[in-house]
Amino acid sequence: MSLSFSIIIPVYNRPNEIEELLDSLTKQDFSNDFEVLIIEDGSTEKSENIVEEYKSQLNLKYIFKENSGAGASRNFGMQKASGNYYIILDSDVIVPPQYLSEVNNALEINYTDAFGGPDAAHKSFTSLQKAINYSMTSVLTTGGIRGKKQAVGKFQPRSFNLGLSKAAFNKTQGFSKMKNGEDIDLTFRLWENGFGTQLIEKAFVYHKRRSSIQQFFKQTFGFGTARPILNKKYPETAKPTYWFPSLFIIGIDVSIILAVFGYNQLLYFYGFYFLLIFLDSLVQNKNLKVAFLSVFTSLTQFLGYGFGFLESQFYPKKNK
Repeated sequence: MSLSFSIIIPVYNRPNEIEELLDSLTKQDFSNDFEVLIIEDGSTEKSENIVEEYKSQLNLKYIFKENSGAGASRNFGMQKASGNYYIILDSDVIVPPQYLSEVNNALEINYTDAFGGPDAAHKSFTSLQKAINYSMTSVLTTGGIRGKKQAVGKFQPRSFNLGLSKAAFNKTQGFSKMKNGEDIDLTFRLWENGFGTQLIEKAFVYHKRRSSIQQFFKQTFGFGTARPILNKKYPETAKPTYWFPSLFIIGIDVSIILAVFGYNQLLYFYGFYFLLIFLDSLVQNKNLKVAFLSVFTSLTQFLGYGFGFLESQFYPKKNK
């Protein structure tokens, strides 16, 4: 099968981000043609002028539409694309020069109708961005489900760096209307329809995540709310491990209460765990500030996901 790539990028009020991404796409070492579709999702800060600057360097289409959210914008872009294999990227990523070559090579060796790639921290990222990246990708925090090959089984692609064939899109109709967890929902429907997925470990992107601690909490809270909904929609995919973040934060409260009465063993366990995170991040990032921040971003991630999971599990809201 001859692959023709269409890169779909929804953007909302982030013209500076899209400039960095487009610049990185001009530096691809990939020899074949590919198209790029920028889907402006009802932004008030439009990217049109920046996109115009890159039209001489890329096969580039800019489409403005009413705001409908990222999932619907991705679907809209795939409907307008001319390629037979779609690559979905978030606007806050930077693509290394070998990205498309790695995707093409991997699919030629082992073709699947969908793939996902990891995210990484670029050396230019802030300390907080590197710490958030560590928390989202570390085996100690997420089990490496976002790109550590030895830690995953049947891979579930994430929408910041995801590939989907035209045939799979036509069959599944792409992303659902879920606000959170729409990429996992798509993966489950791909599997139900007999389409394979894979992790292309070398097809990584630099994911900037311009987030504060508060924004990171809100994001992970949204991830947590999605999981019980997915468990109910696809009960065969539910696992006891999805309760772990919620049990983890409950355990912190219990450890503090026990410590008041002189029983410190559980508190020591949490102290040791966060020390491991500090040391592991220090080894990976070689930066004391990043290692220190990694403790706080990891705790924030557990709190956000855990509270989101519990709220959605016991106090579900309608029309999610």
